Amino acid sequence: MRIVMMGTGPFAVPVFRALVESEHDVPALFTQPSRGKPGSTENPTRSAAEALGVEIIAEADVNETLVRERLQSLAADLLVVCDFGQILSADTLGASRLGGINLHGSYLPKYRGAAPIQWALYNGDATTGVSVIHMTPRLDAGPCLVQTEESITADDDAVSLELRLSQLGVAAVFESIAKLHSWNGSDSIGSSQDKRLATRAPRLKKSDGRIDWRRTAEEIDRQRRAFTPWPGTFTFVPRSKGDPVRVIIDSSAALCDASTDATPGTVIRAEKDQLHVACGDESVLTIYAVQPAGKRPMDVAEYLRGRPLAVADQLS
Repeated sequence: MRIVMMGTGPFAVPVFRALVESEHDVPALFTQPSRGKPGSTENPTRSAAEALGVEIIAEADVNETLVRERLQSLAADLLVVCDFGQILSADTLGASRLGGINLHGSYLPKYRGAAPIQWALYNGDATTGVSVIHMTPRLDAGPCLVQTEESITADDDAVSLELRLSQLGVAAVFESIAKLHSWNGSDSIGSSQDKRLATRAPRLKKSDGRIDWRRTAEEIDRQRRAFTPWPGTFTFVPRSKGDPVRVIIDSSAALCDASTDATPGTVIRAEKDQLHVACGDESVLTIYAVQPAGKRPMDVAEYLRGRPLAVADQLS
């Protein structure tokens, strides 16, 4: 089958590589234009295409008439879309014989949108998965061709879970391609999504990372794991002179057997290699590593040597 890939982020890389190395013909990669300096790692799918010798077509609007005409000239049987960053119009989907499929990092219809992996972690879900949908112009709303479920472990962060799901998605995409290969093009295919069960996974904002200490320690630790590496999970540490300093929490854990009646955000211990901070519902968060604004990551012991914190200091 002749397949055009559309992808930008790291989630798309395993399936892209697998397609190029398979019996399928992959003439081109459509991707987002680079916004960084030459050699930037912001577009890992583009980097993979360069290594694999696949033509790269980087356009800000894949639905623009001239871009769509270029896509049509490739005479693709199918578009495979993953972590692309653009929504395809009906006309663009019609530029290939079988339309397009999308590999999505959730068990749809849950977590439609740009950040399904992060919001599944943030909300404390026990399981997630991957879905391959036959695409429609509505965001993540097409029928599901293949779905695979995956457990979320207590050690998972957004990086580890994304890697595992991206690898899980390879087999799901190839199974979907096989289904479309034998499809007559007119009968219904796949399982329709129940839109009543749909939930949103909006694109992350920097402000999503700010800690609300009224949340429980477990919820804040999930936030840290969900928002690694960006936007990070951060608080503001007071200084005797000047404005508070923004600090990202790099490593932490909820102390399930500890409790306190201190105001949420209060430092209740600051010694050796740990900070203990009061959280909502009388819970306690233990912090092991941080990254002050403009500085490198460091463990708490090193941080406290340069910026002492005292019991009763209030994080904001």
